[in-house]
Amino acid sequence: MIGFRKATEDRVAARRVRRLAGAGMTLPLALTAVLTAGSGTAVAGPGQGPTAVVSMGDSYISGEAGRWKGNSLTNTGSRNGTDRAWLTGSTYDPAKVYGTTAANGCHRSDSAEVRSAGPIAQVAVNLACSGAVTDNVFRASNGGVAFKGEAPQADQLASVAASHDVRVITLSVGGNDLGFADIIENCAYDFVLWGSYCHDDQQYAVDQKIDGVMAKVGKSVDEVRAVMRGAGYADSAYRIVLQSYPSPIPRGAENRYPQSDWSRYNTGGCPFWNRDSDWARDSLVPQIANRLKGVAASKGVQFLDLRDMLQGREVCAKTSKLVSSTVPASATTSEWARWIDNNETQGLVQESMHPNYYGQLAAGRCLALAVAQPATGGSTCRNTPGQDHTGMQLTPVP
Repeated sequence: MIGFRKATEDRVAARRVRRLAGAGMTLPLALTAVLTAGSGTAVAGPGQGPTAVVSMGDSYISGEAGRWKGNSLTNTGSRNGTDRAWLTGSTYDPAKVYGTTAANGCHRSDSAEVRSAGPIAQVAVNLACSGAVTDNVFRASNGGVAFKGEAPQADQLASVAASHDVRVITLSVGGNDLGFADIIENCAYDFVLWGSYCHDDQQYAVDQKIDGVMAKVGKSVDEVRAVMRGAGYADSAYRIVLQSYPSPIPRGAENRYPQSDWSRYNTGGCPFWNRDSDWARDSLVPQIANRLKGVAASKGVQFLDLRDMLQGREVCAKTSKLVSSTVPASATTSEWARWIDNNETQGLVQESMHPNYYGQLAAGRCLALAVAQPATGGSTCRNTPGQDHTGMQLTPVP
């Protein structure tokens, strides 16, 4: 009977993959390999397969911008060692960093948080996708929407939960629902084209949306719980970590370029007025973090506060440097976030304002430290000036 049950589970999993493929949806390559293993390979039930840590959500956890080790003005070769997608001569292959997801734009990098966290579990599964909103997390049966040719993330999680012993699920979502990319674009346009501020209009727009967005973030947590319960997991058998977003730009006073000329944009790649920078760093990012903290508390999940993760390592920060022929790429001196390359002379615009390779390593270290803490409550993760990602530190969230 045991052998019959396992064979049945294997056939069910295979049918699930075929059904998703027939609908024009794909699963991450590693996940597909697990679910469509060769004849006689059983799909384990909850707690029976290899232990797994799973990441879900958007670009801030998928690994977007993991291609870059700091920022350099050089547009050829390895860009002074910053471009990890460089092969040789003038050849670049983003798939070297983003794997098969370089093609669909999910940009799950080899340095993504879930992969940089170290030995949290035997297997790291990255379901997050750059550009995803909360609707892309929900199950299809409960309003979920496929994205970039892939099934809703909760449906993908169901397959992972059936074949692994899932211990940790970390979730970053809500930023795209609030229009993070639009906020950055509008603030940059106000600097470059109009000479006006963006924070007043953008704050109003955020205030109009944020209650609805947080309700959807809460539903995302509920969807994860529903999937795991459906797979036979008790709530106490694993933990959910809901995380906030770091600020990719510094306060105005901490910017190494004056706002009175074009160096802030043309050299630094951070076209924002001081007042808008202060608003983003000290109002918008904390507002979102505090609201996410409230969602975590209401849903009984762990909260990881990343608002200060990039402090002093942001794009244009005085305490960090551009990489050049005389200043090598370094986790201790380079910026930990990708600048705005609006002309795409190097990479893609969608990589802009995300934690880069160094930032991804830092986020992974934060996750590892958080998982070592009790599964309830929350922590804030900060870097140690002058140190690499191994210097990340946690402090309790009040």
